[in-house]
Amino acid sequence: MKKILLTLLLLVISASGLAQSKSNKVISIGFQKGSGLLSILKTQGTLEKALAPQAYQVKWIEFPAGPQLLEALNAGSIDFGNTGAPPPIFAQAAGVDLVYVGAEPASPSSEAIFVKKDSAIKTVADLKGKKIALQKGSSSNFLLVAALQNVHLQPSDVQAIYLTPADARAAFVNGNVDAWIVWDPYLAAAQKAYQVRILTDYHGLQQTNGFYQASRRFAEQSPDLVSTLLAQIAVVGDWANKHPQQVVELIAPQLGLEPDIVAIWQGRTHYGVTPITPEIIANQQRVADIFTQLKLIPKTIKVSDKVWNWKPAKSAK
Repeated sequence: MKKILLTLLLLVISASGLAQSKSNKVISIGFQKGSGLLSILKTQGTLEKALAPQAYQVKWIEFPAGPQLLEALNAGSIDFGNTGAPPPIFAQAAGVDLVYVGAEPASPSSEAIFVKKDSAIKTVADLKGKKIALQKGSSSNFLLVAALQNVHLQPSDVQAIYLTPADARAAFVNGNVDAWIVWDPYLAAAQKAYQVRILTDYHGLQQTNGFYQASRRFAEQSPDLVSTLLAQIAVVGDWANKHPQQVVELIAPQLGLEPDIVAIWQGRTHYGVTPITPEIIANQQRVADIFTQLKLIPKTIKVSDKVWNWKPAKSAK
């Protein structure tokens, strides 16, 4: 009888351990409110279905901007996420062990520097000496640098007020800053709510890509999972480009945004994910070098040191 009880106890412990092992198979993905493609993927639930045969669970964590997302990646709170071009540059300079695993095409109209409609500021050159709200280390940071250089000004010629998008909105509305730089859907929401006037977007300036990044540990330990993630993102991106109205209907309620705001955002966004090509690496290196020259990052970095070799999952369709 004792042997039977011992055997049953061992079976229970074994089953418990197996269940715990399965429950620990979790992929944590960081996304931003403006990261449309990951928002679509999250809402559709297709990634969970693709990973179900391997007993993986997906944990989604929202961040206000790229720098905070990469801080979490560095801390091990997430495995994967996407940002604009500058956040991984700042993160690499700070010693974060991330890898670029995929790139998004540029959407030059989806981020802008803008002022209130009745502002006396008419051009980027008029920003000299003015207060500008933006998220430090984000794509907005590079838009400011590129726009100022285009009119022969330096970042030191303006007063950069580093705020999250939510805090920047409040500062802009209350008149505590003269201009605001932000990306969609915050940009589209501001255009509707405050009748803003855009001074410039990325048109005529150096274009940048968005990027998908993973911790090096995750990419090296689970290359097939990274490949599956990217393959699923590619499928969803192709669908989203072909069905903009369905995208609006899908994610507007999930993000708590009015459909017309999401429609404006989707109308100037092109989705997709590609491997990190030599041309993309070179362009990202130019962005990094500009930040180095302006002493916005503490040291020179080599972008190619952080590029992962993407091999798409063969099973993705």
